[in-house]
Amino acid sequence: MRKVMTAVAVGMLTGVALLTIGCAGKGEGNETRAGRPAVAVEAVPAVAGTLDQTIDVVGTLEPKFFADIKSEFTAVVDEVYVTQWVNVEKGTPLAKLDTREADATLRAAQAGALQAEVNATRAKRELERAVKLKDNGLLTQQGLDDARTASDAAAAAAQAADAQLTYAEARHAKSLIRSPMTGVVAMRAVNVGDRVENMGGGPMFRIVDTRILELTVSIPSARSAAVAVGQQLTFGVDAFPGRTFAGKVAHINPATDPVSRTVKVMVDVPNPDGELRGGTFVKGRIRTGQRTGVLQIPRAALLSWDVERGAGEVFVVSGETVERRTVRTGEATGDVVEVVSGVAAGERVVTRGGFNVRPGDRVQVVAAQGA
Repeated sequence: MRKVMTAVAVGMLTGVALLTIGCAGKGEGNETRAGRPAVAVEAVPAVAGTLDQTIDVVGTLEPKFFADIKSEFTAVVDEVYVTQWVNVEKGTPLAKLDTREADATLRAAQAGALQAEVNATRAKRELERAVKLKDNGLLTQQGLDDARTASDAAAAAAQAADAQLTYAEARHAKSLIRSPMTGVVAMRAVNVGDRVENMGGGPMFRIVDTRILELTVSIPSARSAAVAVGQQLTFGVDAFPGRTFAGKVAHINPATDPVSRTVKVMVDVPNPDGELRGGTFVKGRIRTGQRTGVLQIPRAALLSWDVERGAGEVFVVSGETVERRTVRTGEATGDVVEVVSGVAAGERVVTRGGFNVRPGDRVQVVAAQGA
């Protein structure tokens, strides 16, 4: 009996000892966590303000107007007056074709027009003489009609000859290739001695007007109703870091692409100084509207963000500690995101240093770098 009681007593003492050790261990853990130094973080308050409604887009700049120049008749290039990448005005001579054949055609047309004019003048005088003879009874009506017919035929022949002369002059003038527009010679594909065909083969020159560029972008069809002609698009390019350029929506495709479910939008971009170049990749956004009184936080405050569901998580500073909260998000533009619920105006959200803390940790809010 004594042996049994002794065993029971030993067991009870062992349990008490283990419980004491467990409680001591737990206390030590709390002291370790409470004793951690405060983590330095940056935080900003959620504020209500104006939110620009925008649609982010990407695209490539292209010249809005350009011309590929070909010869209108077959000939050999006699002279070339320009090189690539030079500015030209409308009407500037670019090249001259061999005009020996055109010269001969022009001289023949001039001679034919002169001969036809002489014939028409002679026929007109014969008609006038026939009228007088008819009035004096010295010519029959048949003779007068024949004279009138001959005069009309000669006049028609003169008109035809004049038309042939005009054609020959125009053809001769086209032997001098001129720029049809003001712009830059983006391509020169001929040299002296090359044979060019009548509107055949590749172009001799390409003239590009760089004063207005065109940007074609695609937007989700679900947001196409918010886009309208005249809205502004702002964008940047890698060649000019920190600079912002602007254009305006000029055309909206009335049809949606059935594969990508997007709508193409064309934007006119003024480029008076020629700084921007065709083929440049750009990132920008179309400003579709504006809302006031919208509660906003920086994008950097979001620890996670499901854009489609409109849900995210943030650390909120509460006294000397932080707590992790789920927030509902709305529209986003630039570096700010609309908060529909989960954070109240004035509450501070951690924007930097959040990866170093856990819910309940003590924090010390420090000034933002560069502030």
